[in-house]
Formats: sequence, C-alpha cells, structure tokens
Amino acid sequence: MRCVKMSKPKFTLKELLIIQIAREIKDGDIVIIGQGLPIMAGCLAKKTHAPNAILATEAGMFDYIPHIAPLHIADPTCTRGYTYSTDLFDQFTVLCYRGYVDVAVLGAAQIDKYGNINSTVIGSYLNMEKKDIRLPGAGGAPDFAAYAKKVIITLLGGEFVEKLDYFTSPGYLTGGTSRDDTGAFQPGTGPSMIITTQAIFKFDTQTKELYLDAIYPGVKVEEVKAKVPWDLKIAENLREIPLPTEEEIEFLRNFSPQGTASNQVNMEILAAAVKAFTEGGREFKRKKLLLEQKAIQKESAKQPQVEPPLEAQAEPQVEKEPDKEPQ
Repeated sequence: MRCVKMSKPKFTLKELLIIQIAREIKDGDIVIIGQGLPIMAGCLAKKTHAPNAILATEAGMFDYIPHIAPLHIADPTCTRGYTYSTDLFDQFTVLCYRGYVDVAVLGAAQIDKYGNINSTVIGSYLNMEKKDIRLPGAGGAPDFAAYAKKVIITLLGGEFVEKLDYFTSPGYLTGGTSRDDTGAFQPGTGPSMIITTQAIFKFDTQTKELYLDAIYPGVKVEEVKAKVPWDLKIAENLREIPLPTEEEIEFLRNFSPQGTASNQVNMEILAAAVKAFTEGGREFKRKKLLLEQKAIQKESAKQPQVEPPLEAQAEPQVEKEPDKEPQ
C-alpha cells in the first residue's frame, strides 16, 4: 500500500501509540518485543532513527532484520535474516536474567497507580462467571518486567484500576521502595512509562506513583483524568507530544496495513473479504460447471455415432390381440 504524501499527515490513534513507543528506543538498544504493536514499533525505530537497535523475540530470534509483519514471535519468514536463533529458555536465562535487555514493551488490560499489570483475567480467576473474560495471560511479561532496564507499558484497550483483578506482572508493588526491598529484582528496574491513545504517564522517583507527563495534540487534561479512578497528579511542565512524521506513518502502513488500522476497520475489511470470497466462490463453481458441461458436449460431438449390434437392438413391439372368449 502506497501512502499519499500530505503536508499534515492524518493518523490513527493506534499509529500514534506505536510511534511513541518507537521514539523511546535508542540506537544500540537491545529490545525484547512481543507480537503486535511492540514489533511494529521496534521495526519502525530500526528503520528510522535507531538502525543499530537489536531486536529480539522471546521465542529465540536475535538481531533480526525486519521484512514484513510476523505471524507470530517465532516466524523466521518475516525477516531478511538474523544473527542467531536460540530457544525460549536461553533467551530468558542468558539474555534477560543477566540484565542485557535494555527495553521491553508490555501490553496490559489493567494497570494500577504503581504500574502493576494484569493481563490474565477480567473478573474472577478461580470462579469465573459469564461476564468474566480470560485473557492471553503472562507469557514472558513477568520476567521482562522484573529484569529489563526500561519497561514501556502500553494501554490500548485496557483501563486504569484501583485494584487489579489479577496480579500478572510486577510494577512498583505498593510504591516507594517496596520493589527494591523484596530483593527479587535488579536494582533500578521497574516500569518507565505508560503509553495510551491519549497520553504518556511516568512514575515519581520517590513515591513511584504514576503521573501525567505528556498529552497528544487536541486532548484535554480533563479527558485523561476522567479515565483514572484516583486523583491523578500532573507534571509541572506538561508536554504536548509532537505529531507523527510522514516517514513514520508511511513505513507503518507499508509494513503492516492491517496492524495500524482500528479494530472496526479491520472487522469491516474482514467482512468484505469473506463476502467477496463467498460470492466469488459461488460464481467460480457456476462457471466451472458450465465449462465442464460445454467440454462434455464438445467431446461427445467428436465421437463417431455407432449403431448398436443387432442383438443389442430392441425387438419391435407388436400389439397382441386380446384373446376372444369362447362362445
């Protein structure tokens, strides 16, 4: 898909979120990226301002060169090559646990004020009801949240909550020094920021409570605060996030058109594709049947007409007179 050149490029909220993630990746960073938005962000960063960033997936590919959007985190066909490929166990023990991961990008369904994440279930985990929703789960998120030097949390369709329905991945626990006091995490680690479709949030260096750091153009502070169920603190120098560039948008739309579109647009495209396939399939079958019938007729016309042998010919039917009754 070729993007139209525009002086002021139009963009979707999803594109804006991806671009903000990409801008946080520095040249030379080792970046663990998961499926979906993180992969698009990592590939965008490598294509634009961070050509020496090293992209890795938890499945084992290391330092891969993006080609197309992958189908899953272990899809080598999406690359133009990679430095090496290992297994999931080594990717965690050798790369992550030894502190070599500079940036990790994690998605969330629920986030509390200290950056703790729920990506497991909405509702009850043990006594699920019809209204409850089971989510994909932890994956490698707890490990990356524990050991990566910089953790970026994305909130696309999730929400801020006072209390998580399920504790999946650690943020700053109960705030303050509680994370470091456990002795279970690398010193100085923890979530760096939360990026939503409205704003960017960061964490206070002392209390570890999140605060509003920057907003997107056209977004009002009141709109952001309305989605946070506690008294959200605002940065003294609240920033406005720069708009995306044409280069950033063009790359994303060429790299993964479906990945940058909204869910509604993707559903409309899918419905149209199914309809076209169904109707096209019926038309194809109809034309195929007609062609087969014409081929059979044409072949039959070529065959010589042979009279059947005499013994195979049916005997002429002679009407018999009914027997007369005796007088």
